[in-house]
Amino acid sequence: MSSAASIKPDPRTLLGVLTPSSNTALEPLTSQLLSQADGVSAHFSRFRVTQITLDEKGLNQFDQTPVLEAARLLADARVDMIGWSGTAAGWLGFEQDQRLCAAIEEVTGIRATSSILALNEVLNRLGISRIALVSPYTDDVQQRIIDNYRDIGIDCVAERHLDISDNFSFSEVTTDTLTDSVQQVAEAAPQAILLYCTNLRSAQLAEEWERRFGIPVIDTTSTVVWKMLRETGYDTTGIQGWGRFFQEAR
Repeated sequence: MSSAASIKPDPRTLLGVLTPSSNTALEPLTSQLLSQADGVSAHFSRFRVTQITLDEKGLNQFDQTPVLEAARLLADARVDMIGWSGTAAGWLGFEQDQRLCAAIEEVTGIRATSSILALNEVLNRLGISRIALVSPYTDDVQQRIIDNYRDIGIDCVAERHLDISDNFSFSEVTTDTLTDSVQQVAEAAPQAILLYCTNLRSAQLAEEWERRFGIPVIDTTSTVVWKMLRETGYDTTGIQGWGRFFQEAR
């Protein structure tokens, strides 16, 4: 037996992440978060998403076919779990991600989750029924999200949105603009503030906002990572600086 064949590899966990093609925020943020998780790495696969709208073109971007092809590519890397790091189910309906994750598992044999399914699990674990919503989206998209949460018994008591539809532009929203939006919704004293877009550069600011406003901050870029870590046996209480839900949503 060769010396190379006798070497036992160090244990590692490979997380596959499905990414909108025009997103430039979630990959560096996900990798930054996972720098606290020894032996865990993220591996990304893209499918085309450029506009967030409720017209036919915008909605068709989330057809399962290209997403499943991207998931198959992640399966080539033998990832331990696949996470869809996107928020489309917020306006398309939460069952959209339930069906998608079931389809991913069927075609790849790998467990799957999403930002929104994970977020809703966090809300349930923490007993949160009054949220504030911060997003970059347009009026109609934001309202659809609010309506879908109302349908599951979660009221949005304050919201701010930036009325942007170009997906790439979400990543250019400044920290000052985000902080101003968070400050405004915090005045309504929600049980949690949701940053609802994985192309906002916001996840790394959660701890700062929590300290400043005294309200839990839950970012959709972080929720899918939280869920994948939990499902692969990692103790998320050791993740610091990305929202206290990593310690509290047990």
